[in-house]
Amino acid sequence: MKNPLQGVVRLTKTGLIRAQGEDASKFLHNQLTQDFSLMSPAVARLAGFCSAKGRLQASFIGIKRSSDDIWLVCSKDLLATTMKRLSMFVMRAKVKLTDASDDVDMYGLVGHVAAAATHDIAGHLTSPWDAGSVHDASMVRLYPADGIERVLWVGPKGASKPVGDAMNESLWDWTEVRSGVATVTLPVADVFVPQMLNYESIGGVNFKKGCYPGQEVVARSQFRGTLKRRTYVAHAASSLVVGVELFSDGDPTQPCGVVVQSATAPNGGWDALVSMQISAFEGGSVHVGSPTGQPLSLTPAPYPLLADI
Repeated sequence: MKNPLQGVVRLTKTGLIRAQGEDASKFLHNQLTQDFSLMSPAVARLAGFCSAKGRLQASFIGIKRSSDDIWLVCSKDLLATTMKRLSMFVMRAKVKLTDASDDVDMYGLVGHVAAAATHDIAGHLTSPWDAGSVHDASMVRLYPADGIERVLWVGPKGASKPVGDAMNESLWDWTEVRSGVATVTLPVADVFVPQMLNYESIGGVNFKKGCYPGQEVVARSQFRGTLKRRTYVAHAASSLVVGVELFSDGDPTQPCGVVVQSATAPNGGWDALVSMQISAFEGGSVHVGSPTGQPLSLTPAPYPLLADI
């Protein structure tokens, strides 16, 4: 019997912004939460684009194809708005931003298919965010889902496609949730400081680089102990809608969190990533939509948080 959590899925909800030009690395370095100046093609970058208030307007997986060609994989529903906002800062920089979504194919590889696809790459992509290329396609090792390997494959139209049994995209969405790595989408744009999505613990924020929009807020949240929210993995019996608020028995008069990302679970019910008050996670029951809504079962993120390392 075929394992449903192994295979290849074409990704239809992701888009790609292409930054080209001799200032591409410098420009992105100055706008996003990651260091793109010292970035090498052997390592991809999780990065956020923040507002002046430090809230994530979009998130990316950055892939450096060459010194003057960087690909930013992001949620398709935010691509146009994000390109417009980023373009406002280009000014005299020698960089061109384009929507290259129609110029590439993107696939998610799961299980043994992921391992086989990266076999010919030196080092075999051993850690999350390791990157490499085969036959003009770029591959990035992602965080696993319940121990199952996952790889992002991005290649130009016409490049050799990854080989493997087709997998339903809803299963890929579920592995995204189970990985604990949230993608910013339209319903939750401009809501979270990066640490509220655990980004500082999964390689999404570089605190040693120079300034970028919202940098002071992000740094203050990290170093002054003001962070009161984290992202957790949740399960419920029925649908969990992204953007819906959560309520805790500890204080039912106001929301304690929000659903960030959700997917149907293969064994029934729904799994989700939720960003919520640490105090609500540590005590009391949490409900969806109202103090009397359906209850959530909660578990910590499947990786150590920076404060725990």
